[in-house]
Amino acid sequence: MKEEQSSSVLLVAGSASAEKFFQKILPIEKFSPILSVHSAGEAKRKMVDSPCDMVMIYTPLPDELGVQLAIDLMTTYETVGVLMIVKNEQYEQVAFSVEEYGILTLPEPPNPKMVLQSVFVLTAIQKKLKKLERKAESLKAKMDEIKLVNRAKLILVAQLKMSEQEAHRFIEKSAMDRCVKRRDIAESIIRTYEN
Repeated sequence: MKEEQSSSVLLVAGSASAEKFFQKILPIEKFSPILSVHSAGEAKRKMVDSPCDMVMIYTPLPDELGVQLAIDLMTTYETVGVLMIVKNEQYEQVAFSVEEYGILTLPEPPNPKMVLQSVFVLTAIQKKLKKLERKAESLKAKMDEIKLVNRAKLILVAQLKMSEQEAHRFIEKSAMDRCVKRRDIAESIIRTYEN
């Protein structure tokens, strides 16, 4: 069975007690390293220096409530998981304003079991998003290669008067003979004839 990788966590809390709350409930074998900052500004700087997989915000923060920080993080780092804990009287308004960004929100005082369950949900969603992101990158790379090969085929058709099938076969055979990718052959053809 594949060994599970731990998730890095950034705790953003204006008070030491809020920071300790998170550190106490997060299992170190699943969440490491656990970094802490005390303001939205510090959190943004920390994410630039060393992006974390998950951000937990215990509001309010000294420099802002924490809502804008959560939104900024979700729009900048699409696969980061964000959990916010907000005052009970602000819960509905905040939860409604951030739900479209995929930010989980819990009311204060936080129930440790509910927080941990939410963290595990975020982790599962995040893993799925990362898998989809890798798949999208792979598909994009394949599409880019197809475009490049088609461009090279058009050049061979125009410059060497090959048929499209002959151009396709030429690129395929050249790649096999040289033990390189079709992309490399296509790039070489483009460099040769477009300069």
